[in-house]
Amino acid sequence: MRPQTGAARLNWNPGTFEIRELIPEQDVPVFHPWFDLDYAGYWDMAGMSRQQVMAFYKVQQASPHEWAWVGTQDGQICFLLECYDPQHHEIARHYEVVPGDIGMHFFVAPPTEQRQGYTLDVMRHVMHYLFHQRGARRVVVEPDGRNEKVRALNRKAGFAEIGLITLPTKQAMLSIATRPDFDATVSLSGTNKMSHYPVPPAQQHLRHLDPDIWKHVNRHLVAKAIAEFSHEQILTPAHSATADGSRNVADEGQQAYVLVSDDGKTQYHYLARPMMLRHWHISEPSVTRICNGQTLEPDALSFIIDFKEALAIPADKLPIYLDEISSTLYGAAYKRYHQSLDSRALLHADYQQIEAAMSEGHPGFVANNGRIGFNVFDYESYTPETGSRFTLVWLAVHRQHAHFASLSTLEYDSFLRGELGEQQVTAYRGQLQEQGLAPDDYLFMPTHQWQWFNRLSIAFAADIAQRNIVYLGMGQDHYQAQQSIRTYFNHTDHDKCYVKTSLSILNMGFMRGLSPYYMAGTPAINEWLKQLIGNDPFLRQSGFDILQEVASIGYTNRYYEAALKKDSPYKKMLSVLWRESPAAKVKESERLMTMASLLHRDRDGQALLPLMIEQSGLAADQWLSRYFDAFLVPVVHCFYAYELVFMPHGENLIMVMDHRNVPQRCIMKDIAEESAILDENFDIPEHIARLKVSVPEDYKILGIFIDIFDGVFRHMSDILHSSGVCPEQQFWRLAALSVRRYQQAHPALADKFRRYDFFADDFRHSCLNRLQLKNNLQMVDLSDTAGSLTMAENLLNPVARFRALTVAELEAIDTMPQPEPA
Repeated sequence: MRPQTGAARLNWNPGTFEIRELIPEQDVPVFHPWFDLDYAGYWDMAGMSRQQVMAFYKVQQASPHEWAWVGTQDGQICFLLECYDPQHHEIARHYEVVPGDIGMHFFVAPPTEQRQGYTLDVMRHVMHYLFHQRGARRVVVEPDGRNEKVRALNRKAGFAEIGLITLPTKQAMLSIATRPDFDATVSLSGTNKMSHYPVPPAQQHLRHLDPDIWKHVNRHLVAKAIAEFSHEQILTPAHSATADGSRNVADEGQQAYVLVSDDGKTQYHYLARPMMLRHWHISEPSVTRICNGQTLEPDALSFIIDFKEALAIPADKLPIYLDEISSTLYGAAYKRYHQSLDSRALLHADYQQIEAAMSEGHPGFVANNGRIGFNVFDYESYTPETGSRFTLVWLAVHRQHAHFASLSTLEYDSFLRGELGEQQVTAYRGQLQEQGLAPDDYLFMPTHQWQWFNRLSIAFAADIAQRNIVYLGMGQDHYQAQQSIRTYFNHTDHDKCYVKTSLSILNMGFMRGLSPYYMAGTPAINEWLKQLIGNDPFLRQSGFDILQEVASIGYTNRYYEAALKKDSPYKKMLSVLWRESPAAKVKESERLMTMASLLHRDRDGQALLPLMIEQSGLAADQWLSRYFDAFLVPVVHCFYAYELVFMPHGENLIMVMDHRNVPQRCIMKDIAEESAILDENFDIPEHIARLKVSVPEDYKILGIFIDIFDGVFRHMSDILHSSGVCPEQQFWRLAALSVRRYQQAHPALADKFRRYDFFADDFRHSCLNRLQLKNNLQMVDLSDTAGSLTMAENLLNPVARFRALTVAELEAIDTMPQPEPA
């Protein structure tokens, strides 16, 4: 739970507070006099000298299990906040500590004026900070049992009193608050921005399933489904001239359209603006569902059923797809209810706050938040949007069935000591010895809590009983799930590795396992690619980099291996991958953000990207040119120079920005599973031969056209065009200009430029939703990815019209007439 340095602004009303780390020399002189006031009797620091108080907080700061902050308002310190890890506190003798618990005390400054409800306001800001900024799962307090005033305050903030306990200095009332308990008190008090119906205590975890929120998220998802299914030519919109559908047709070039259900009984009317790449900008407020002459609210589940024949979902897969749609709606409602940072606040947020704030998930997939397997409590604990922090389960796995692989510069013992710490490694070895097992026969590996308790402890019961797998306990470091959900950022130590584990939940067409066979070769592939990229002068100059996957462990279950000859999720349930942290790759003046954030809109519909451009002080074309040079051009170079392709969608890219949010460079991640060399003649070492992939010639450049143009740029250009920041045709001109400059500077690659034409008239349209609709259990056969793809009609290339233009001619164009959309 160790905080990051710097202040965190809590920007919800009433009041505005900032919470920052306590600086003893600066802050103790301010609050030391408070401790001798009448109301400070229960704080137990009366009579202490300033030097003693200073020494107390310096000792506290040196502890890895205690923290102190101060809260300020208008620059003045107004409260003191102390927290501790209950697992390392006397209180652990009195209740069962669970991962994510944090103990708390706070002290409010003496009032200078009458402020009704001020202490409760401070308490709520403190609780909001601990739950939503620091990732606590539960907050624990132990006020003196006689302090009825504080106990009443605690109850108002959602604390449940567990009972009196005896601590060294007092008889204390042990009290615990969960995040749902606290959030419910805020929403019911009316202090939240949104008004919610009262939720019975037993249903507090469902408080985001509010009727108004449900209407909003359904309308959004139906609009997205119309846009994406039409984009993939699964549905075919028709022009509409009905009175209902023709409102404000002239606004922003929108036209009225209608879709008619399979049975002809239901119509969907809406306004839309067709754009390049067969993209549809749908006006969400205009979407109207008319069934048997009755106007109804758009309903995403009903929409799928209305078009189930057109969508061609196999009958046995339809319930699963509806389940994924329900889960996507559930997640959207949760994000809308809990969103604490709007787009403007994200301009100053840190990397992990941005990661947790993302509201859309994959921009192309309609059912993009399946997480089938999680219950509502798992959702609160482990999903990216909750920002929750959790510990990992550590196991000892027998070397006879497990394989450790790493970069050539690493070896197992020193690497694990770096990740776990010397003391923890010694303790784990001691646990094995106490059971009569030889520690050197085992490898230590983490896995996700959910994976252990829901899958491994049962499916791998034989291995556990035979001591091929030994449970060691919960680790000490706290992690936060990233947008990819099975990759976790280390919050305890930002310089330690990301951890990626098998997580056997169904999400966007795959059970999210990790193959132990792929794990064995992963570090070597990363090391080779790192050297290839590092030796390339252009990529070095561009600052393009990768996050190396530095080590891995894969465990093979011999029963499933013997029973199943083909690939199966059951063979991928226990593996782990360690990936470099990007924290060490940035300067003090730089910040990190996921490229997915460039497509983010907040609860009020405000897009983040236009605000970033505004804050940068650059004109839109200047900012976009910096962005294309940082991202598009290095990826294009990798393709033309080496036929090296990645999966460069938004979640797989980390943008490095300067303090004004101007793009500096990009860092690619998820390397071994989603990278390939497509040149069959490229010399690759035998031990990483799987990196070389054979695909048809006209598929090769789709890594740029589909993954970048269709997967990222068509959504970016929509945001910028609809925000009035950059017209669609100007966006594509700038993309063309950046690549034309690159091509002009690299005449040695001219043959490749002709062979794989960036400015081709059109390109194949590989469809994501079609894959998921066809088989939502496994979209793609990983042994034949190209053969698994499903195509719609070719897409017209938005940069094709610039083919004959030179750099100078492209630079001279300010505006171009809008072409007719395809």
